[in-house]
Amino acid sequence: MKILRVEVHLMFMLLFSYQFYVLAEKNDHQERRTYIVHMDKSHMPESFTDHHEWYHASLKSAVDTAEMLYAYNSIIHGFSTRLTEEEAELLQGQPGILALLPEIRYQLHTTRTPEFLGLGRSERLLPTSTSEGDVIIGVLDTGVWPESKSYDDTGLGPVPSRWKGECEQGTNFSSSNCNRKIIGARFFCKGYEATLGPIDESVENRSPRDDDGHGTHTSTTAAGSTVTGASLFGYASGVARGMASHARIAAYKVCWQGGCFSTDILAAMEKAIEDGVDIMSMSIGGSISDYSRDTVAIGAFSAMAKGIFVSCSAGNSGPDSGTLSNVAPWITTVGAGTLDRDFPAYVILGNGKNFTGTSLYSGKPLPKKLLPFVYAGRASNVTGGNLCMSDSLEPKSVAGKIVVCDRGGNSRVQKGIVVKKAGGVGMILTNTEAYGEELVADAHLVPAASLGQKAGDEIKKYISSDNDARATIGFSGTQLGVQPSPVVAAFSSRGPNPITQEILKPDLIAPGVNILAGWTGKIGPTGLEDDTRHISFNIISGTSMSCPHVSGLAALVKAAHPEWSPAAIKSALMTTAYTAYNNGKMILDVATGLPATPFDYGAGHVDPVAALDPGLVYDASVDDYIDFLCALNYSSELIKQTTGRQFTCSSKAYSIQDLNYPSFSVAFETASETGLGRKAVSTVKYTRTLTNVGKPANYKASVWPQPAKVQIKVVPELLSFSTVNEKKSFTVTFTANSMPSGTTSYAHLTWSDGKHTVTSPIAITWT
Repeated sequence: MKILRVEVHLMFMLLFSYQFYVLAEKNDHQERRTYIVHMDKSHMPESFTDHHEWYHASLKSAVDTAEMLYAYNSIIHGFSTRLTEEEAELLQGQPGILALLPEIRYQLHTTRTPEFLGLGRSERLLPTSTSEGDVIIGVLDTGVWPESKSYDDTGLGPVPSRWKGECEQGTNFSSSNCNRKIIGARFFCKGYEATLGPIDESVENRSPRDDDGHGTHTSTTAAGSTVTGASLFGYASGVARGMASHARIAAYKVCWQGGCFSTDILAAMEKAIEDGVDIMSMSIGGSISDYSRDTVAIGAFSAMAKGIFVSCSAGNSGPDSGTLSNVAPWITTVGAGTLDRDFPAYVILGNGKNFTGTSLYSGKPLPKKLLPFVYAGRASNVTGGNLCMSDSLEPKSVAGKIVVCDRGGNSRVQKGIVVKKAGGVGMILTNTEAYGEELVADAHLVPAASLGQKAGDEIKKYISSDNDARATIGFSGTQLGVQPSPVVAAFSSRGPNPITQEILKPDLIAPGVNILAGWTGKIGPTGLEDDTRHISFNIISGTSMSCPHVSGLAALVKAAHPEWSPAAIKSALMTTAYTAYNNGKMILDVATGLPATPFDYGAGHVDPVAALDPGLVYDASVDDYIDFLCALNYSSELIKQTTGRQFTCSSKAYSIQDLNYPSFSVAFETASETGLGRKAVSTVKYTRTLTNVGKPANYKASVWPQPAKVQIKVVPELLSFSTVNEKKSFTVTFTANSMPSGTTSYAHLTWSDGKHTVTSPIAITWT
């Protein structure tokens, strides 16, 4: 028997040797790229006793010179490697290969927040520091700057005994850089280096140390320790603390100067699961693809199956519709809203008009007089001179003047540097139609203010009408209590879900504009070479900032309810979110100035105190998500590729509408008029199950507002719960006449027992 196995093994190794010999010269001249090779472990020949040996043999049988970058053991079965296109095709045809996934380059989606969220006013309702300290948040990002005060471990107990992670050593980073706050730190760069070459360690630390600032900012937003006297040049001064300030942080550096590569991300997700994180926070995004080919979705499924809550940023491609990333239903997808804090800057014109914008400029102010100013488009001889690109301004036209630059094309702060180098003394940064009235504060290196499109158009009219146009810029620090707040950030990516429209995304929004948190000591607040300032905290914006807010808040819920599943935690955060201000008016969208919709904010703005006691939750298991994939007509192979599980869909009727999701997205097809001149009527039924996580109570359903175009019927309308964890199901039937394609309608379904309000958004579209 042993001899037979050896013979089979040798035959396997030699099977394609002749073919590869013929291809060898040809492949030497082909460009190689990185692939994740997803294998079906159940197909491993009996001659192999170890799957790593099988992976190696499979690879070597395809190309003798290729090497494995990573071997994946649990999150998927397989490995990553570099192959030519022909080698990839040949390997794809071998037994046991589920899929070859080409490397994807992901990008980062780039205080007062606890008070704004009500955490400061509700300490007695929060979990104890001991239970919170048992929760571990894994942050996949650019690493950590361990010297930040936000990583101080004073008052924290011993590291949880179940923790299996470690503090990896590397350039300027040792095990002593970890403590009882940063309990783990790893770095992953094999995929990055395979594509872009070795990391230049004179520029970038080949270690968990954060050279960018993004990872330090996101991790301290989620779980930074309390720091008094925090600010950025005096702006946003006060106490800085993460959402779960006693939770532990495990850093997984997967993002480098050239981006974040899917092979590295998948390896980091696998290691985070093995290490024992409870929450996985990922403020990164890439191209949209089907769940079976989405690295983050595949990794997140394995994490969810292990009881890990996965939070991802929705993306910064708003306000255009259908621009979301990270949309798998087992991921919590987070959009961005504003705080009630601003940093006003004032532009005063020579014609007496004043405009309010925003700025974080902290240097020497402009003289107390009106100065000449000019529009960049008239101070340049190059195409696109209005954008103040490098070397685009004529010094003779801008010397001693304030320059008006249009937003776009290069970084906002870089424009001010261009103005300064050309001899200008200040900058007014004006939005174009693409950015509307959205204002993002920046730590400019010259006196500068950002203004919305309307103000920008007024200023340009003034310059055109007056040959001696003059202006000045003033700054007034930090303003609190700004209303209305929150509003949906214009940059926050929007629904509908581009992969499965019946799953409403984003799930919710959280603070993501002008957020103060810890920063790296490597670079200044703008990250530009010309910026030599060193800071401990920075103020930046993006769904990258809103994601760790939800990650930290999920840690609070996990600490209070350690037995809850990731789906139950998501449900608690979603069904207690709010969509209206205290005055009853709906949350606004800054991009339009109009009320936002569930495609903008999902279930609404997160309310962490309410989430600790939601009353009821929409729970979901691994089997529920597999049924969802069956409803998408996934084959057994695609299910295994996505979930790592062997499953064959049965002959029963599967329905996307039956996934127990805390929101409703209803898609009606537009039908042509019938011969009788009447429009076809469509009916869609959704089934949901609620689990009681509170005291015995009777819940009554209500739909608000009642949409004129759709009839919505809930059966039954009353649910009675007598015990904890009792489950009750109901159906929601939507009946509507055909409408023109693109028509939308919105509503909410609320279950209330008089104390709790369990609310789900409803988005209805005709396609």
